[in-house]
Amino acid sequence: MCDVSDQTVQKRIAEFVKAHGRPDQAVRAVVEPIGRAGARIVLVGADGAMGDVITGDVESATTAVEAAEGVEQAEWDRETIAATKIGSAHRRKMAKMQS
Repeated sequence: MCDVSDQTVQKRIAEFVKAHGRPDQAVRAVVEPIGRAGARIVLVGADGAMGDVITGDVESATTAVEAAEGVEQAEWDRETIAATKIGSAHRRKMAKMQS
């Protein structure tokens, strides 16, 4: 199980919003369960940047997203996928992981 405090999760989300958010467009947050490890909050910024924060469980991840300013709960729908910008370095990294 993940050992990250709620305060640390909130701080990481706020840092991402500050770096990649815009006042007129919320950062999207998709909560994904990752088994016994907890849950992953995938953040998609207004600029298309992606980031993530790991929490102890889905409930605490959802609570963190709801409490974060400038963040909206999202799903991997057409709009969220289209909002992401994946650079060539990330694509190379993912390709190596699948080899």
